[in-house]
Amino acid sequence: MKAQRIAIGVVGALLAAAACIAWLNVRGEAPLATSAATVPATPQTIERGAYLARAGNCVTCHTARGGAPFAGGKGIATPFGTIFAGNLTPDAGTGIGAWSSAEFWRALHHGRSRDGRLLYPAFPYPEYTRVTREDSDALYAFLRSQPAVAQANRPHDLRFPYDTQVALAVWRALFFSPGEFQPEPDKSAEWNRGAYLVRGVAHCQACHSPRNAFGATDDKLELSGGLIPMQNWYAPSLAAPSEAGVQDWSAQDVVQLLKTGDSRHGAALGPMADVVAGSTQHLAEADLHAMATFLRDLPRHDPPAPAPAPAPTETLELGARLYGNQCAQCHGEQGQGSGDIYPPLAGNRSVTMGSHANLVRVILGGGFAPTTPGNPRPFGMPPFGQSLNDAEIAAVASYVRSAWGNDAPAVQALDVQRAR
Repeated sequence: MKAQRIAIGVVGALLAAAACIAWLNVRGEAPLATSAATVPATPQTIERGAYLARAGNCVTCHTARGGAPFAGGKGIATPFGTIFAGNLTPDAGTGIGAWSSAEFWRALHHGRSRDGRLLYPAFPYPEYTRVTREDSDALYAFLRSQPAVAQANRPHDLRFPYDTQVALAVWRALFFSPGEFQPEPDKSAEWNRGAYLVRGVAHCQACHSPRNAFGATDDKLELSGGLIPMQNWYAPSLAAPSEAGVQDWSAQDVVQLLKTGDSRHGAALGPMADVVAGSTQHLAEADLHAMATFLRDLPRHDPPAPAPAPAPTETLELGARLYGNQCAQCHGEQGQGSGDIYPPLAGNRSVTMGSHANLVRVILGGGFAPTTPGNPRPFGMPPFGQSLNDAEIAAVASYVRSAWGNDAPAVQALDVQRAR
């Protein structure tokens, strides 16, 4: 009898947990029939949707190399396997041609596909849930205006149990709840517009926030930086002036960086260069100023200074020799840079911040700002990953992180090996 009672209790607890998970996965969802009307696809609506698609940089993920725009098929590597972006063209069989605007809205707002399946958060619906219905409808109208491409969606290549809807339902119950953008009444209209773009359409948190072991953004301090999964690039904290915070910049400097990829404070490299190239350079000046207003007002939070970890003397001597032979011609004997062409390394926060990931990535693969109308011929840094070994790259990185008043921990050869 005791065993039977225990079994009944376990079954009851499991059923209760399943019911709770099921409820958490449908909370806030209204029946589609209550909002199934599709707005007229006027030229103005389509133009607005095109603008929003650029703001969200949708084409970058939803276009395979050499493929048709928005036709999907691009693989997105995650710690759990590869997710393939879907076809967003209006093909009725393989794209969104059979979708209603309400079903499209449900995908953005609730992370649920047309057939009811739960979507993976590599599609950033945890941020897109803040997008307004009006903007969702405009984006839908734009995508429906694109050429239809019959290209079947590739099945995701995920490890068990991440390839199951059950696992995804548990994840959503733990880490996602649908929301909406709520303007701050004590802030200006410009600040609120910037908050809407940064927190919603542009989904900056998807990169600039840390992720927990389950891949969910975990940001008690908003936009506090995080390592981009599988890319070995660190999206620095926008709350920390010692990393990528712009609280001490002028609004125009922020606008210039987002518009051109370059500013007197530094250039956009790596994934951020892609963001500028595909998204922010195309935004209206008013929206860029709004984003600058919001970002400059973020509460400051510098992370604790990392504990000193100087490199051995012989490592720094090797790094100094390599720097003199390979780097000083552009960056200066004292790391002072060269005019407006090559940036200084002395006091450069990309060099001195706690994470050395970006410095190592740039030395390995080179550093290239985006080509934009405001910076049509950007100077780039050549890659050294083929000419220098792991120990040599660690040595030169450790040297520049400790020379000319810089005081950042050393880089190990193993760190470089992991970044390759």
